[in-house]
Amino acid sequence: MTTIKDLYNYLDTAYPAALSCAWDNDGLMCCGNSDREVRRVLCALDVTEKTIAEAIDLGCDCMISHHPMIFKKMAAVNDGDFHGRRIIDLLSHGITVMSFHTRLDAAVGGVNDVLCEKLGLTVTGTFGTDGEEIGRMAVCDTEMNLQTFCTRVKTALGTPCVHAVSAKRPVCRIAVLGGDGKDDWEAALAAGADTYVTGTMSYNTLLDAKAAGLNVIAAGHFFTERPVMDAVAKMITDAFSDVEAVVSEVPCEVLTV
Repeated sequence: MTTIKDLYNYLDTAYPAALSCAWDNDGLMCCGNSDREVRRVLCALDVTEKTIAEAIDLGCDCMISHHPMIFKKMAAVNDGDFHGRRIIDLLSHGITVMSFHTRLDAAVGGVNDVLCEKLGLTVTGTFGTDGEEIGRMAVCDTEMNLQTFCTRVKTALGTPCVHAVSAKRPVCRIAVLGGDGKDDWEAALAAGADTYVTGTMSYNTLLDAKAAGLNVIAAGHFFTERPVMDAVAKMITDAFSDVEAVVSEVPCEVLTV
């Protein structure tokens, strides 16, 4: 019998807290009984009303998310706000939540390794800001122009659109950082990248990166991080024969219309 504690200890070893950024908050977010048996797990990028409802409908004992369910300090848990209602709903249905955030970004086989694999890139190293080597440096199988690479990114990730700026450089050495990468483009440039693939960047940082000589593709926060949940689910089912891990089918809730 696999317990919640067994599953958490396994994932905590695979994605150790030592890899987390200092400002982060993740781990065992919500748990009523760590000795409870776990039979079915839902892997989702976010813990929202929709993914919680999905976990309940599927009869899951546990949810594993990338984004922390609890990020800022909470003063109380009650039904007066959406944070409290989520926790109450989860506990009343016996569902544990584990979140693995920046440690899953940084870990071998985590967000950025999976993203590189999805884009058909070969990882050559890491990069990051303030010593936090979360991103991946990678190379293409062949040099190409930015428009062609944008098409590759859109097709591979299934994203409806990308935001891109061109520094008029061919795509060859690529820095990859899923999610919100606006603070790391300078580290990517310093690491020798000609092109930076991330999830989201602000308008001004896109212009700054272009002026500094860096191509940028912002392919969507959800779409650059979502692929890792398939890898997490597979790792769980490979490690625990009595646990079924499924990936959320809730689509990106930030709409492009």
